[in-house]
Amino acid sequence: MDRRILIIVENLPVPFDTRVWQEATTLAANGYTVSVICPTGKGFDKEYEYLQGVHIYRHKLPKEGNGALGYVREYFSALWAEYTLAKRVWKKHGFHCIHGCNPPDDIWMVARMFKGKGVEYIFDHHDICPELFEAKFGYTKGLLYKSQLWLERQTYRHSKFAFVTNESYRKIAIERGGMRPEDVIVLRSGPKLERLRIVLAKPEIKRGRKYMVGYLGVIGQQEGIEYLLEAARYIKEDLKRDDIFWGIVGGGPHLDQLRKQATKMELDDIVEFTGRVPDAQLLDYLNTADVCVNSDEYNAMNDKSTMNKILEYMALGKPIVQFDLTEGRYSAQEGSLYAKHNDAKDMAEKIVYLLDHPEERKRMGKFGRNRVVNELSWEHTSKALLEGYDKYFKNRGL
Repeated sequence: MDRRILIIVENLPVPFDTRVWQEATTLAANGYTVSVICPTGKGFDKEYEYLQGVHIYRHKLPKEGNGALGYVREYFSALWAEYTLAKRVWKKHGFHCIHGCNPPDDIWMVARMFKGKGVEYIFDHHDICPELFEAKFGYTKGLLYKSQLWLERQTYRHSKFAFVTNESYRKIAIERGGMRPEDVIVLRSGPKLERLRIVLAKPEIKRGRKYMVGYLGVIGQQEGIEYLLEAARYIKEDLKRDDIFWGIVGGGPHLDQLRKQATKMELDDIVEFTGRVPDAQLLDYLNTADVCVNSDEYNAMNDKSTMNKILEYMALGKPIVQFDLTEGRYSAQEGSLYAKHNDAKDMAEKIVYLLDHPEERKRMGKFGRNRVVNELSWEHTSKALLEGYDKYFKNRGL
């Protein structure tokens, strides 16, 4: 079988990008020749590595841009590096298609440079960039916002077919992107159960408290960690509860700012920001948690996006509290309680309710675990990836 795929991802390195790495290794394990182009970072700084059957080529990126000129410089620097490495991959390994993972929605430009060689573009839609722009900057006008809409349209226009993470994204691909329904495949980012192991809790993590609330994710401005701090303050000061510890696991650009905010709110005795930690420590924290939370605020981006942390909590059998978001509710169903949109007090009260009702926690955790094991783990969701590419290459006579 001679089926060769080049995957390009711009915003995260692999293997750190879990979805991209699961896609790449799954394809390689099923006989595909797979190469990946990605940036350096997160401790992955080698220009070339061969891991688990995947050729990885990395390039450096300039500092994240701010303003029109900054973004133009960042995007074109990345595109030039991707094109340069793609030429190298073409000579060494070859590829029949380029599988582009957004954000941003500009990787189709690299694929266009190889169109004369018979290379086609496959879009892997991770984030809806116009909504991401709105969530980050708070407005839907001006040249930069319009550029996001234009790039999204061009991405779909140049795509042979597309993988999307959920039904909300599929609707966007068809209605806003003009894709034919048969050319849009839902490929959910299911967790690998062998990575998310259920292990014994470590009570010492709780700093002497009876209960623990756990959070896992990027510490950025779109993640709503401020709501968690407000919930912790409300429970401590208004409800007079001093028996709950909050373990917030993950790194990101707002980590230092949120640590200072927690100190200002006098929460240092009950809130810990671990920063980025190895998987073993991450599992210790999440397995010790009695309840896990997703604080992503309600906005156009988050409402339509599937958050990996929800599925990871479910895989570990943890009951969840989150704001009532469309795709969050689809993922967790009965495994979660749903707080009013962006209401930290309601989130706090639902957390306390679960902590005080152990049988309900057990029931919800079991439901979530079973849903991942039977429907949403990568073992199940990856079938869409393999079936999509098998159909594509058979249509090409390969």
